[in-house]
Formats: sequence, structure tokens, C-alpha cells
Amino acid sequence: MSGVAEVRQPERAAPARSGTAVRTALALLAVSAAFVGCWALLAPASFYSSFPGLGFRWVADAGPYDEHLVRDVGALYLALLTITLVSLIHPSAARPWVTGAAWLVFGVPHLAFHAAHPVRGEIPELTALAATLLLAVVACLPPRRRSRRLPRTAVSCRRGRRR
Repeated sequence: MSGVAEVRQPERAAPARSGTAVRTALALLAVSAAFVGCWALLAPASFYSSFPGLGFRWVADAGPYDEHLVRDVGALYLALLTITLVSLIHPSAARPWVTGAAWLVFGVPHLAFHAAHPVRGEIPELTALAATLLLAVVACLPPRRRSRRLPRTAVSCRRGRRR
């Protein structure tokens, strides 16, 4: 009897599409949270009078200025930024779906309030809020399941037959 050992390189799994979509959604949520959070916390009067910029004034049109409230909003967004970055960098420490759920807990009532209390420029505002919710839903996508087939082994043996 003779035996021949064939060494194969283990196949690397291609990145799951849902994983790429989740990471992209988390990255966009992080950019949004950093933008809103830093501006509101560090320059609350400016945030109040001109957020989101480009001629829109979504906060000022909603009611009187309250520095405490604006700074709290900034801190909330920075908290969301923190968990979002942890999910991006160490997804085993903070599962992306947990981060997505946190964004949904914040975002659904936020969108509902703005939809029920429209102000000037409401279409872009509602669109931005809905886009944030869509990103949060994508962050909640489960990881792509791998095939249930048995994995190929790194070493397989073939036995030859005697003739």
C-alpha cells in the first residue's frame, strides 16, 4: 500500500455581502453622529441657529434656544458615535445589530416627532431622518450564514491500490 498526502491551502471565505453593507452603514452612521455630536456639544448656539447648514435651520425653526438641551443632544450623538465605532472596530465587543438597535430606539421616535410636527424644509429633514433609520436597519442585518457543507480539510490523504 502506498499513501499520497496532498496538502491544500484552506480556502478563505469571501467577505459576506451583508457584512460589507453593515460596515458601510455603521461608517455612515458614525460620520453622521460625529458631525451632529461635535457641533451640538462644542458650539450649541451655532448648531441651534444653523443646523444642518446649506440654508436650512431645522432646530431654530422648532422652538426657543436651550443650551442645555442642545448640549445634551450633542452628548447623545457622541454616545451613539462611541458604540458605533466600537462595533466597527471590534464587532465581537459590541455587536453591530445592538448598535443598529440603539440607533432605531433613538431614530424611530425622532422621525415620528418630526413627521407629526412639520416645519419649513421638512422634506429634506424627513429624508435625512429616514435615511438614518434605513442605515440602522442595515446595521441590524444578521451575519451571512456559511454553507452547512463540511469544510475542506487542510490535509487530505489518498490511498493508492495495489495492482
